Amino acid sequence: MDRENVELRHLRGFLAVADELSFTHAAATLRTGQPVLTRTVRALEEALGTRLLERTTRRVELTDAGRQLYAEVAPLLSRLDAALRAPAAEPPLLRLGFTSLLPDTVPAAVTAFKEATGARVRLVRRDCALAGLTAGACDLAAVRGDLPPDAAVRTVALPSEPRVAVVARGSALLAGRRVVDWAELAGLPLVVNTVAGTTRPELWPGPLRPRLACTADNVEEWLESVAADHGVGVAPEPVARRHRHPGLRRVRLKNAPPVPVHLAVPARDPHPLAERYLQLQAAQS
Repeated sequence: MDRENVELRHLRGFLAVADELSFTHAAATLRTGQPVLTRTVRALEEALGTRLLERTTRRVELTDAGRQLYAEVAPLLSRLDAALRAPAAEPPLLRLGFTSLLPDTVPAAVTAFKEATGARVRLVRRDCALAGLTAGACDLAAVRGDLPPDAAVRTVALPSEPRVAVVARGSALLAGRRVVDWAELAGLPLVVNTVAGTTRPELWPGPLRPRLACTADNVEEWLESVAADHGVGVAPEPVARRHRHPGLRRVRLKNAPPVPVHLAVPARDPHPLAERYLQLQAAQS
């Protein structure tokens, strides 16, 4: 081993032996085995090219080089330990991204996560693919619908959500209907949120599909387009339920495919708090 490969564990091992003047007592202090500690100190001596400790069967003593190293390193590691123990100026922050609304299961998990970690959670809305996760706008994202096939993310599945239809009040579309079969929407005009939406004509099999009436770039534009009677809207039930609009009414759908919901983190180098959140959410789901 050369000097460039000296690690904190080598220095801590040496300081422990220098303090105790005993490999046995130092190993107990560090909660490691004596052979491991002996190899650690020997590796440090080899890297520095000098003997730091004189060992006999009855005692351990510092050499001149060992005393000099101890005098220089001990204060530095003491300051480092103090810095690592010091509380941060403010709690760590996790940014949780979403598009239209958070899935129903997320708020309780956010509360549990904050209580377990002491971290803050900032909710970040972005009307873009994956709520801006791959662009760095958030550390993890709640994502509805199918993920892009090339998305470089890892996910944890959340409970899926049922779909409902939404139409303008007084519209001739689905007039008087409270329940509609999924197949009955084929051929009707469909309003599609192309950014955060989860329903497109391609979800219907074969040639019998809804006709694309118009598109929207966000949930508010989608709501207003449906309220203007441009066509039928289809959305996850929690999104339709929680976005109240006086010009709209909901129609229950039968046999509609459920909306998949995921929590996603980047596949490479995710935020450590995002990993912790995924673990907590997976345990609760």
